[in-house]
Amino acid sequence: MRMVPGQLRIGITGNVPYYGGRFTPAQAFAAAHPTRPPPPSAADKKRLDQLRKLQRLRDAGVITPDEYDTFQARVTKSLK
Repeated sequence: MRMVPGQLRIGITGNVPYYGGRFTPAQAFAAAHPTRPPPPSAADKKRLDQLRKLQRLRDAGVITPDEYDTFQARVTKSLK
């Protein structure tokens, strides 16, 4: 008969390997080497620039806050 650790007998579910209560080597490597988010694309940079320009116009009083919200919704809608 094989001895089963108490943690497994009480019904841990999922695809989690038991490794003596510690990280598996793969989990330790992943924790030590986080992935970087991908750099923004050219289209994303353009949209962010448009949002900055809109904010400057609103701050300068050229457009009203309601107009800003309308234009911002258009720009952010194109993000999706």
